[in-house]
Amino acid sequence: MGFLEDFQASVEALPAMLQRNYSLMRELDKSLQGVQTGNEQRCQQEIEDIKHGLESGSITYDPAKLKFSDEAIEEQKHCVRIADEKVALASQTYDLVDAHIQQLDQTAKVPTEQPAPAIDLELPVDPNEPTYCLCNQVSYGEMVACDNNDCKIEWYHFGCVGVKEHPKGKWYCPSCIGFQKKRKGK
Repeated sequence: MGFLEDFQASVEALPAMLQRNYSLMRELDKSLQGVQTGNEQRCQQEIEDIKHGLESGSITYDPAKLKFSDEAIEEQKHCVRIADEKVALASQTYDLVDAHIQQLDQTAKVPTEQPAPAIDLELPVDPNEPTYCLCNQVSYGEMVACDNNDCKIEWYHFGCVGVKEHPKGKWYCPSCIGFQKKRKGK
């Protein structure tokens, strides 16, 4: 399969990947809103309880002891984690689209000089060679591994997942990041 066919396969997979990412972002939004609403109600109730305790004299005023419950603080930390996941997913989606745009820009460039004659190097493809990535192609170019040990695909071509350089730290493919977000959002 040539470059153009690879690019076409990559572009054809893009809408489904974008739709999946946007659906995950919507799910994260709903989850975040639910957690925030519950935590706001909890905090409001805790404030009311403290006010009533101060007014009735059952609580003495000590700023060091007047704080939100551990549950409220943990819920707020959970909200921050969900928001961070959403930002990471949005960034990954942006990078994915940007990589496709750059790839399209490269194919659309008009050569300024006559190209060298094409040499047909039809190399036989070993049918036993494993395939990788969302495009289900053999290994070529730069690839990145998903850090989820249970990832079904494991290796991805940079261009297919919108990666420009080797990630610093852990990197998860679109499928695994979506699975993790669904688990954490529940």
